[in-house]
Amino acid sequence: MIGTQRDIDILVSEVGPRDGLQSIGNIMPLADKKAWIDAEVSAGAREIEVGSFVPAKLLPQLADTAELVAHALTLPGLTVAVLVPNLQGARAAVRAGAHKITIPFSASETHSLKNVRRTHLQMLEEVRAVATMLREQPVAGRPRFEGGMSTAFGCTYEGAVPADKVVRLAEALMTAGCDEVGLSDSVGYANPQQVKQLVSRVRSTIGAQAFAGLHLHNTRGLGLANVVAGLEVGVTTFDSSLAGLGGCPFAPGATGNIVTEDLVFMLESMGLRTGIDLYKLLGVRKILRAALPDDELYGYVPAAGLPLDYISASSADAAVPHRPAVA
Repeated sequence: MIGTQRDIDILVSEVGPRDGLQSIGNIMPLADKKAWIDAEVSAGAREIEVGSFVPAKLLPQLADTAELVAHALTLPGLTVAVLVPNLQGARAAVRAGAHKITIPFSASETHSLKNVRRTHLQMLEEVRAVATMLREQPVAGRPRFEGGMSTAFGCTYEGAVPADKVVRLAEALMTAGCDEVGLSDSVGYANPQQVKQLVSRVRSTIGAQAFAGLHLHNTRGLGLANVVAGLEVGVTTFDSSLAGLGGCPFAPGATGNIVTEDLVFMLESMGLRTGIDLYKLLGVRKILRAALPDDELYGYVPAAGLPLDYISASSADAAVPHRPAVA
């Protein structure tokens, strides 16, 4: 992790510039993406997944990822994260200088074939190849390597995914060379009890220090409830997307990721420090609204505004006056 987390309790990892933008048809201009990242860092964001190293013909929305990484690296205290589907993408991420890379590994093999066109065995080979390549890099410039296990809580193709299978695959990812493993509710199937049980089992198997965090979707309205469940079993890192932008293309009607603004509000209201200034964060939505006028922006807090007695746990200041919501 770049910088320090000593002054926060929970790391909110912003994934909107990658997971959000790859799921919409419109292409956000590079200047607006840079402005978005700058504004979130100014609001206190410490980790942002800025893009994905995939062929531009597949995801033209993310064709400028290398340029975004270069820009993000100039921002002090920011961990610059990217998604890589394979060894080629990982090499590009290393050349760009990313601090963290995540390879998607679907717990559902059917989803894996749809998403990356590889079986579990083929993906584990890819993970081993990436890990070998990373070990050849100087330690000082070596990015942290996460295995992001998607469809860990269920799949639109296979339905329920057995917990035993997820635990076994998490262990296999660590054996193949990942530094850590995170769990993703890619299509919004998870419920709080399931989250507590699966997270506990995976953490006890691979070690708490190797558990990267949770990537949750709000497809069926349980996103924040699942965050609370994660908190109860010791999870301290949660992915989210500004304005809830994005979502898995294999979940028709999905409202996408949990909303960063709503997540920060909930955590801070519970007395947990995120280090994020919520008022500044709400203002970042203006950049999205101007750059993506045809895309729907989600969020209960932006629509309702903050309570008059809202106090941020990240600030020692007394209650601040209510300010109007940001559309």
